[in-house]
Amino acid sequence: MVGPKRPQFVLFGSSIVQHSFYDQGWAAILSHLYARKADIVLRGYTGWNSRRALQVLQDIFPKDATEQPSLIIVYFGGNDSVLAHPSGLGQHVPLQEYIQNMTKIAIYLKKTRIIFLGSPPVNEAQLLGNSDLLGRPFRTNESCRIYSEACLSLCRDLNIKAIDIWSAIQRRKDWREVCFIDGIHLTAEGSKIVAKEILKVLKEAEWEPSLNWRSMPIEFAEDSTYDPIAPDGKTTINISGSPFHGDSEWD
Repeated sequence: MVGPKRPQFVLFGSSIVQHSFYDQGWAAILSHLYARKADIVLRGYTGWNSRRALQVLQDIFPKDATEQPSLIIVYFGGNDSVLAHPSGLGQHVPLQEYIQNMTKIAIYLKKTRIIFLGSPPVNEAQLLGNSDLLGRPFRTNESCRIYSEACLSLCRDLNIKAIDIWSAIQRRKDWREVCFIDGIHLTAEGSKIVAKEILKVLKEAEWEPSLNWRSMPIEFAEDSTYDPIAPDGKTTINISGSPFHGDSEWD
């Protein structure tokens, strides 16, 4: 543990979360904007579904921990929606069980401020090996839509903030060409969309204290004689809150 104590934003999910620092990913964007305000903590696991998440929920978020997150962003659904295998093994989780699993996760975490991300779309044409021996696709954009809508619906019922990533990405006309590395995982352009949607929720949320990046206090923001010297040669300039190139894009 390092000090001083900061708010923690925990990102909990599957590969969309695990790889969210890659290539200007959405977690990297959040980490930049909250650099002196909050720690972005990654708890993302490639290949996981809601069943696997439930198995370790108490280990990742122990109720008796002395420090609790200020925010948890949760994403599961894309892997749950893949085609069921006859053996019963693999990532697929039936829709009703997925809803039950995500409801359990939401109820367990509900004392913390949480945001659920609905499943993003996929570019089926870009996926490699996306069919079984009968030619049926393992993963489809339509199945992602169904699981996304189920997630959004349960969040409405539980009064939890949620983001419709499936629709947000597809509002961009060229989304199939620019938003995916491999048909599933996000490029920098795809991540920009996710980051903007998250920042919009944080800006509009009536949470006290606010988690909007513009509103949170800056760490070590006091004036110092070690700051850069001002043009008058007698004082210093406090640059703790100085904007960085491109920051205005995220307002």
